[in-house]
Amino acid sequence: MKITVLDRCTVTRGDLSFAPIEAVGEVKYFDVVPPEKIVSAIGDSEAVIVNKAKITDEIMAQCPNLRFIGLFATGYNNIDIKAASERGICVCNVPGYSTDSVTQHTFALLLHFATHADDYARSVAAGDWERSETFSYLAFPITELRGKTLGIFGFGTIGKSVATVAKAFGMNVIAYVRRPTDFEGVTFVDKDTLLRESDYLTLHCPLTDETRGFINRETLAKMKPTAVIINTARGGVIEENALCEALNENRLRGAGIDVLDIEPMTPNHPYLKAKNCCITPHVAWASFEARTRLITMVAENLIGFRDGKIINRVNN
Repeated sequence: MKITVLDRCTVTRGDLSFAPIEAVGEVKYFDVVPPEKIVSAIGDSEAVIVNKAKITDEIMAQCPNLRFIGLFATGYNNIDIKAASERGICVCNVPGYSTDSVTQHTFALLLHFATHADDYARSVAAGDWERSETFSYLAFPITELRGKTLGIFGFGTIGKSVATVAKAFGMNVIAYVRRPTDFEGVTFVDKDTLLRESDYLTLHCPLTDETRGFINRETLAKMKPTAVIINTARGGVIEENALCEALNENRLRGAGIDVLDIEPMTPNHPYLKAKNCCITPHVAWASFEARTRLITMVAENLIGFRDGKIINRVNN
C-alpha cells in the first residue's frame, strides 16, 4: 500500500517513531503542505493520513487511487465526509487516544486560576520574595477546589475523565449532555443551570451546528462574575469577542484557552489583550504518551482497512 503522511510536524518533532505505519506500506512524509500542493503530495497513494490539512472533494477528484483517509485526530471536520462517501473512500479517525492528556491539561489551566503557581514563580524570579518582609507574601489569591462546582459541557470520554478527577479534588460536578446518563457523583442539568451554577465551566464537546458559539454574550450574562471558563475542545464553541468583553469588563474572572476558531493564532488576536486569559497553543492533546498511542492507532486503522476489517470509520 502506498501511503502519504501529511502534517507530520504537527505530530512529532523527531521524538516519535512512525515504524507502526511504515510496517503497513510504502510511506512518504510531508510537513505543512499548501492546499494547492496537496494533490501532488498524495500522488498515486491509496491512503493519506492528515491532521489538519483539508481534504476536499476537488482534491479527491484529482487523486483517483485514493481509497483511505486517516486522521491523526478524533475530529474530522477538515474532511469532506459526504464527498468521501460518494467516492467510496473510507475515512477513519482515532477516538480516545488523548483522554488522559486533555484531562491533565484541563486541570493545569484550572489550577492556574486556583493557585497562581506560575504567577508566584514569575514573581519570585523577579526578586519579589527577596524584597518581602514576611516569609510568604500573598500577591495572588489562592482558592481551594474542594466544594467548588465544576460544570462540564459535553460528557463523552473526556468529560467523564474530567469528572472523575474533579471528584477526587472534592468538587461538586454538574454536566450538560443531550442524552444524560448515569454517572456516579455527577448531576445532569440543563444549559441554564450549568451556566448559572458553575464556578469553573469546562468545554468537552465536538464543534457542531448546535455547539458553535455556545459561549456568547447571552450565555456569558448568565454566569457568575467569579466563574472561569476552560476550553480544550474547539475554538468555535466560544464567540471570542464576547468572551474578551466579559473578561475586560470584569463580568468573568478568567478563561483558560487551548483552542481558537482560527489556528495558528492571528496577529493581534483579542485574547492577547484580554484580562486573566491564559492561552496555550492547542497542546492539550499532545503528551508524548498520547502521540505514541495516536501513531499506533492510525496504523491499526490502516491494517483494518487493508485486511477488510475496518475500525473507527466515520463515514458510510
